[in-house]
Amino acid sequence: MVKVVGVRFKNAGKMYYFNPNGFEIEKGMNVIVETARGIEFAEAVSEIREIEENEAFLPLKDVIRIATEEDAAIHNSNIEKEKSAFDICNEKIAKHELKMKLIDVEYTFDGNKILFYFVADTRIDFRDLVKDLASVFKTRIELRQVGVRDQAKAVGGLGICGRVICCASATGEFQPVSIKMAKEQSLSLSPTKISGTCGRLMCCLKYEQDAYEDAIHRLPGVGSIVETPQGQGVITEVNLLRETVKVRLDKETETDLEIYKADEIKIIHKKHFSPSSKHDDGNDGSEAFDDKE
Repeated sequence: MVKVVGVRFKNAGKMYYFNPNGFEIEKGMNVIVETARGIEFAEAVSEIREIEENEAFLPLKDVIRIATEEDAAIHNSNIEKEKSAFDICNEKIAKHELKMKLIDVEYTFDGNKILFYFVADTRIDFRDLVKDLASVFKTRIELRQVGVRDQAKAVGGLGICGRVICCASATGEFQPVSIKMAKEQSLSLSPTKISGTCGRLMCCLKYEQDAYEDAIHRLPGVGSIVETPQGQGVITEVNLLRETVKVRLDKETETDLEIYKADEIKIIHKKHFSPSSKHDDGNDGSEAFDDKE
């Protein structure tokens, strides 16, 4: 076991483990830590705790100190300088006529490096731009090309649910998302309905997937023969979210469709669940796509 504290450098950013180094650190405290790119200002997002060694990337880097008011002032000053650097970099991009879009600027805590994050459709030769920026800021310059998901996380925005997009508000790091998840959740396979603002599959598909997979393993699929309080029948539809099934009851004079909760039926012959090919917009899935990022 190893003692760690989890910290983040940005809101909704990835959490990293550091050695608390003997400091009494509580959740919400600001700390100064040592990183691969130098000294950084961060927020503790977990209490000090012990985890298995295989869960941490050893050796852990140290927390240097709990942040002081002076440290907080430097951090806030860097945030203001980032806004100015953003405008200056955009001017230089236009001057060099580069086909790239600047999305974020980040100063290291000690001011020894400025990182510029951008998106572009192709590889960009930005060597002249780096030289130009270095002559203005008199420090090390680094440009990083990122993907559309990173752009959405940095810029933010609202999803189709009306709330702030997951990657900018709740998700620490991106999780793999596939079209199979949308099928198992009985969602429309129209790209316009299952894509986020970044144009990729919505992150929330992954957030709910575990619950759907659990229901898939427990509930009988369409075509299963079951015993209900009204007699024997065949399942014609399964609602995984509500955990209910629609059953066709075969009677002498008529055929009825009834809805039952999963715990109200007894399985006689079970068929495995398979995603329905019918969707609420009539799309057969031919326009659906897999997330390649």
